[in-house]
Amino acid sequence: MTTWEPKSDLHHYLRVAREALLWKLDGLSEYDIRRPRTPTGTNLLGLIKHVATVESGYFGNVFGRPFAEPLPWLDDDAEPDADLWATADESREEIIGLYHRVWAHADATIDALALDAAGEVPWWPEERRRVTLHRILIHVISETNRHAGHADIVRELLDGAAGLRADHDNLAPGDQAWWEERRLRLEQVAQAAGQSEPRP
Repeated sequence: MTTWEPKSDLHHYLRVAREALLWKLDGLSEYDIRRPRTPTGTNLLGLIKHVATVESGYFGNVFGRPFAEPLPWLDDDAEPDADLWATADESREEIIGLYHRVWAHADATIDALALDAAGEVPWWPEERRRVTLHRILIHVISETNRHAGHADIVRELLDGAAGLRADHDNLAPGDQAWWEERRLRLEQVAQAAGQSEPRP
């Protein structure tokens, strides 16, 4: 019989989400990992940089265990949302390396503290800023999975690659023709629903 261990389970889900997000960069050029594919500029390497920044704060300062490296895009005079894109001088290796070092720091915090360990999120409203490791784990898992979903869409827009993980794509079986037919059918359904919508 498997014993449910809440902290181990939560930590596992965080690790899976990290790997799923990072995998979306595999096989792409420096250009493609930076390409803004939405009107707000969402791009793959920027998502990695952002999630690394998020983890460094939530598993660092929140529990009095600050991440040792400076993150200049968080400085008061930094451009807004500077953590959501990588400059031409910030290489893939640098951003991924940062993410791995943040993982190690976050994992050390998770290993060292109990789920009910208290922390404080200074950037949250006063009435909500006192938290536990349990709450922060859930928050960061949610944040990482949200951005992994963004990465799914961005990657599919770049080169058509889709799927949950390298070892399990979680997609219906079908070749390119099947997917094209499916998309066409969904478009037809959408048009039919739009035509039947009452006009103002």
